[in-house]
Amino acid sequence: MNGMWKGAEKAATDLGIKVVTLAPAQQDSIEEQIAIMEAQIQQGVSAFVIHPSDSKGIMPAVDEANAAGIPVISIGTASASGSMMRTGVDYYETGAVVAKYLFEKIGGEGGLIILEGPPGAQNAEERKAGITDLLASYPGITLIDSQPANFNRAQGMQVMENLLQREGVKDQLKVVIACNDEMALGAIQALKAAGITNVLVGGFDGSADASQAIKDGDLTVTYNTDPFGSTYYAITMLVKYLDDGALPEEYFIPFPSERHKPLIDSSNIDDYINNFAWFK
Repeated sequence: MNGMWKGAEKAATDLGIKVVTLAPAQQDSIEEQIAIMEAQIQQGVSAFVIHPSDSKGIMPAVDEANAAGIPVISIGTASASGSMMRTGVDYYETGAVVAKYLFEKIGGEGGLIILEGPPGAQNAEERKAGITDLLASYPGITLIDSQPANFNRAQGMQVMENLLQREGVKDQLKVVIACNDEMALGAIQALKAAGITNVLVGGFDGSADASQAIKDGDLTVTYNTDPFGSTYYAITMLVKYLDDGALPEEYFIPFPSERHKPLIDSSNIDDYINNFAWFK
């Protein structure tokens, strides 16, 4: 992720340390993530900041790091255990915040489709729960369907195309919440192809493509997950721990959170791009 890389580079410069940023060739390959961690352990790395694609799947490498006395901090999706701290966004909160914005925007009435992330992935499940728990407070909104599209733009488009073919969906649908920007952009492609223009679409991440989609009037809202800031923060906490053994005050320190005003829509998109965007 571009924001994580830049956050790591900035932390390395500011703190005077060496940071090696590595990622699997296949984005969601937990096997490659494990192999990367194991290789770094053998090379004597001092600490890890990880963003695993699977909370449980990454555990062999996290256990090996713990056994070697190497501290680990998770960003976003946390390892099932073994991390001294978790930062990044609270996925449950992000789901609820974006859902509330959109539900209010449609006046609390209409049909909803949710595009989910990979089944079983911690971040996907937490974000979906934030959306569906809030939905209980809006009896006028009907959940048409909730299906996984695996954080993938092409799959988001395909799932949306299939759902739009169901009888009555085009008439009932008022809002689509995709659990990341990539699926939201895929859903927008499907809606455009079907000639549907009166449906609000929300996503998460604040990516470059999502920002342009907001400027173009296609995407209604996204959430700035700020991988730059959370990576920088995680590295500073690890350096502090390595320097003097200081542990974080809490295990989970969400960043950014609702109090940081993370929603991005047409009212603040230019300000976001010019002053806050993590992808620049």
